[in-house]
Amino acid sequence: MYVDPPAPRPRERDETPPAAPSGPLDSPQRAWEFNPDYQRLVLAWNTVLPQLETLRMALDKAYSLAKSPQTWDAPVGERYVQDIREWRTRLAVYRHSVLTAISDEAADTPRWIPTTANAPHAFQ
Repeated sequence: MYVDPPAPRPRERDETPPAAPSGPLDSPQRAWEFNPDYQRLVLAWNTVLPQLETLRMALDKAYSLAKSPQTWDAPVGERYVQDIREWRTRLAVYRHSVLTAISDEAADTPRWIPTTANAPHAFQ
């Protein structure tokens, strides 16, 4: 069984952008915005996870029914149980790879990016 990687965190209500430099003259002040690419990863995670859970629950239900002695009365039933077991394994690997890809990209994507909108600038 695989453990889900860390999920990208959505922007919290009281979250603020990175702190400004120590003094106003050290470097130009910047305006920050929450990175839309990071928000896209949060949305992807929240969209994919329920769908993968639905698939997992459907396969788990089919597996439990297939293992039940009331379902199969013939030796051929074991073949179906093995097939469903293989599907569950493949789904677990697929789930892990999809969630890891989203998590890895989120780890490499900054949460806040500088923007020039409403940024203070020197008079020219």
